[in-house]
Amino acid sequence: MDKNGLSSFLLGLGVGVGIGMLFAPKSGQETREIIKNKAGEGSDYLKQRANESTDYLKQRSADIKQTASEWVDKGKEALGRQKDTIADAVEAGRQAYRDTVNATQQT
Repeated sequence: MDKNGLSSFLLGLGVGVGIGMLFAPKSGQETREIIKNKAGEGSDYLKQRANESTDYLKQRSADIKQTASEWVDKGKEALGRQKDTIADAVEAGRQAYRDTVNATQQT
């Protein structure tokens, strides 16, 4: 919304509130009390929604941390398996070398 649109909106809002107060079926004190109560209800609603949003974000954060932790654990397990496989391959290569050296020394 541009500045002219915003100022028009605010002007309309002010005029509407003014006319509403002039034609209100209740006294000024009663009207102010109603407005105060409604503002309090709106504030309570916003606080409740903010708390719900905070709880949701905390839960999502915990879920993401758990998922990340699981992936890290899976990665560590895969690396451990690869390390064992490489160690076995190196040991097999050493044994083959020893067997070859022993075979050539015996001839």
